[in-house]
Amino acid sequence: MRSRNLLAWSLLSLAPGLLAVAVPARAADTFSVDPVHSSMLFRVKHLGVGHIYGRFNQYSGSFAFDPKNPADCKLEMEVKIDSIDSANADRDKHLKGPDFFNAKEFPTMSFKATRMKAADEKTYEVTGDLTIHGVTKQVTVKLERLGTGKDPRTGKPRTGWETVFTINRSDFGVKGFLPAIGDEVRIIVAVEGIQ
Repeated sequence: MRSRNLLAWSLLSLAPGLLAVAVPARAADTFSVDPVHSSMLFRVKHLGVGHIYGRFNQYSGSFAFDPKNPADCKLEMEVKIDSIDSANADRDKHLKGPDFFNAKEFPTMSFKATRMKAADEKTYEVTGDLTIHGVTKQVTVKLERLGTGKDPRTGKPRTGWETVFTINRSDFGVKGFLPAIGDEVRIIVAVEGIQ
């Protein structure tokens, strides 16, 4: 009887270790960018007197996020240059041409995260490779986590993020009409992802 109790206690003491081996750690949640509920906007100065705003209408991407392990985050986005929309067809055609984006030679721009760390409960510092006009530069942006909830139609989890940052377009070889058209470009990316 005593030996049977000893065996039972031995197995119980090993159980936590056995469970830890048997149950794999939960991977980061993976989300696809929902283009219907996301926005990608930009702002640039015109003739030193005002701002011109525009957007890109076609993009895709995905991200994996574990709030307990932000270092494990994966984030990739790709934007179709041909989808640029500044509310003026002639200007859009010019922006797609060789003076600016040269969409025929460089049809996409992209961002791929290489590092992420928490700044506070809702804000993360994300470093990654931004490629525009065939030039890749490392940038660091502050990413704000806006919220998480269930999609009422599908029941699947959704989460939202937003970042606002600036770049100098000349750093990426987009130098047309400087300085009449400003070098500094403010970029706003607001993304909803669905699991």
